[in-house]
Amino acid sequence: MASEKFETPIESKDDLIYELERGCKPASEWRIGTEHEKFPFLTDTLEPVPYFGDRSIEALLKGFRDRFHWAPIMENGLIIGLTAPKGGGSITLEPGGQFELSGAPLENLHQTAEEMNDHLIQLREIADPLGIGFLGTGFSPIWKLEDTPIMPKGRYNIMRKYMQKKGNLGRDMMFRSCTVQVNLDFSSEADMVKKLRTSMALQPIVTALFANSPFTEGKPNGYLTYRSHIWTDTDPDRTGILPFVFDEGFGFEQWVDYALDVPMYFLYRDGFYHDVAGESFRDFLEGKLPQFPGEKPTRGDWENHLTTIFPEVRLKHFIEMRGADSGPWRTLCALPALWTGLMYDEGVLDAAWQLAKHWSVEEIKKLREDVTVLGFDAKIAGRNSCEVARDMIKLSWQGLERRNIPGCKGFAETQFLTVLDEIVEKRKTQAGQFLDLYNGMWNHDASRIFRDFAF
Repeated sequence: MASEKFETPIESKDDLIYELERGCKPASEWRIGTEHEKFPFLTDTLEPVPYFGDRSIEALLKGFRDRFHWAPIMENGLIIGLTAPKGGGSITLEPGGQFELSGAPLENLHQTAEEMNDHLIQLREIADPLGIGFLGTGFSPIWKLEDTPIMPKGRYNIMRKYMQKKGNLGRDMMFRSCTVQVNLDFSSEADMVKKLRTSMALQPIVTALFANSPFTEGKPNGYLTYRSHIWTDTDPDRTGILPFVFDEGFGFEQWVDYALDVPMYFLYRDGFYHDVAGESFRDFLEGKLPQFPGEKPTRGDWENHLTTIFPEVRLKHFIEMRGADSGPWRTLCALPALWTGLMYDEGVLDAAWQLAKHWSVEEIKKLREDVTVLGFDAKIAGRNSCEVARDMIKLSWQGLERRNIPGCKGFAETQFLTVLDEIVEKRKTQAGQFLDLYNGMWNHDASRIFRDFAF
């Protein structure tokens, strides 16, 4: 937190625009960064894993530190995260103990799969003796909110209090949801605009494709992706589909203006998170933050603030695709595969935009809401989501084939799209499969998901 780079002062809005501009990279330097979250659980009781104790989150983190030499990230004397021994990746904790691997920026999808495999192997080596398992779904299927542990991270205490003022489901988002995301690069402002618009418009289709959260507290909740529904009632100031992204003239400056007006959560100073929830970063830029009068932000403050903005697609030094439920291993690799194929070939990117360019913002927003319940049956511009998803997957295949990057035994990157082909051909998401099992061989016992689908 105290690095020189982090403490670089910000003097004006132009400095903030530059912070986004410096993300521009030539195509030869584009990378793929994958983040995925999962729920730790005690294998004998199926209860969530507490932070403290012999069988705990703390024990898992210390296991990575001691056995695999990950460097600890400390807060108030407690280990709350880790950085990889060779750099580039990290393990972080979400508010309810969701265990997240924030992967390194990698050159290809074969490396992504290897990174995930290595992580899960190490995780199992540490967790198995502790009687801890891990589940990949978009929402915790059986736990109540009050039964979910709270991680000892100062920023989460601030966010939890503020969330109650802004929506009804913000704490559910924090403590009971899991996602998989991919971070991709851009070469210029124009390239960023094309990628952000295309991914923002198509994100609801991806939400339907990866739907994987049909249970709440042991019962069907009426949604295929309850995680996605939660975001519609979390905090309207910082979530959802952003209409201005589709406006003529959109660019880095317009994103900065948006971010400046998203209310702040906290300010990190002297090793502590200070509660400034609801204050304006624009006022902070002018030295008018009431809690810190006369003080101006640093580059680190801006980077922290950007992490508290949660639209369906987020712009930082790269573009984050944020609309998918977490899931089993195959779908974790499928998400970066899908978006890499669509975004990293110019011809394919143009064709992907053609799928959505005539959709209105209102249609996209309605689709975003409809897919949470209807999944592939949700429609836009006379087409159902499954048809559009099939077109997206075909385009992604083309993009990955053109990359022509062979992996182990000559397998192409397209292998990671196979599970998505299966989903659209069967016209059934992971959530739909869960519901079939619940109404069939599981005999209405949602807890069976831990036995049949844990990592």
